[in-house]
Amino acid sequence: MGLANNFRFSRRHIVGALTLGSLGLVACGKSSTEASSKAIRVGLVDWVGYSPLYVALAKGIFKELGIDLDAKTFQGNNEEKIAFVGGRLDGAADVLSSGVELANSNKDFRIVMVIDRSVGADGILASNKIADLKGFQGQKVALEEGTVSHYFFLQVLAGVGLTGKDITIINASPGDAAAAYQSRNVDIAVTYAPFLGKANAIRKDGRIIYDSSKNPYAIADIYEFDARFIEEHPDTLQAFVTGFFKGLDYIKAHPEESAEIVAKELKITVAEVTEFLKGVQLADIPTNLDMLTNPASQGYVPKTMATLAQFLLDQGQIKAIPDLAKLIEPKFVLAAQKA
Repeated sequence: MGLANNFRFSRRHIVGALTLGSLGLVACGKSSTEASSKAIRVGLVDWVGYSPLYVALAKGIFKELGIDLDAKTFQGNNEEKIAFVGGRLDGAADVLSSGVELANSNKDFRIVMVIDRSVGADGILASNKIADLKGFQGQKVALEEGTVSHYFFLQVLAGVGLTGKDITIINASPGDAAAAYQSRNVDIAVTYAPFLGKANAIRKDGRIIYDSSKNPYAIADIYEFDARFIEEHPDTLQAFVTGFFKGLDYIKAHPEESAEIVAKELKITVAEVTEFLKGVQLADIPTNLDMLTNPASQGYVPKTMATLAQFLLDQGQIKAIPDLAKLIEPKFVLAAQKA
């Protein structure tokens, strides 16, 4: 069985039809027509970085804080974004590069928190016959176009003086890209955990030539919320943000139990959860404040987004650089610090 069939992982990738299912650990199943002032609808895709939310739901933390949380899991980031833009979600888990693209739309939203950042979970697999990154020129590369993996790869290419025109992309999902590399159909693939480590272990004549630990601020997951929802339901959103961080606190205090909760939700093993979390830094309150409010920080989100915006503009992925300064709203993290 190929890697693509072994895991229920679909983090941040694009597929065709809009299909969504409620998270197995959902706290409340109210429809949007039944939504109360304490109801909140959020979206996400399967990803170990969202462990604090899974744990907070499982332990009833959001209920204790008085909110009815409807968390919907999507097959891919594109479907989630469609639901968010269409008003079927109040908030959406996203990545910074996708957030820059969303800022070019008519959607009025704010980034209220950083969820995690990739510190090795995303990477590039390459055959040993490819000596270095410059050796990518003229090669076929399996990756999923238009996703965080694509942007990550283009940034790596730019670092050695290459562009997307110097390689041939084989468009494939993260799992299929890893499987193509594993079966030697391609000599380069861009993917992320769990596919990254599995394919690397199986194909002995290759290695992970580059991973996100070398650029730990390039890939970060964030939570975006609708601007009108923020204005009309600040207390509900505050409870969500506070609950998320309480979920992270629970993980730190009870790592084994928490790993079991996440493993059950993602349908992987506890050992895999533990291994995959090594490549992700779950963003606690101090990390959030550093990335959202400290202009001197290497990970300052507005600065990272500005760099991404210029890069996406140069690559023709966006038509103009949006007003990024207005997107950051750190007040809920600041208040959670005092909770």
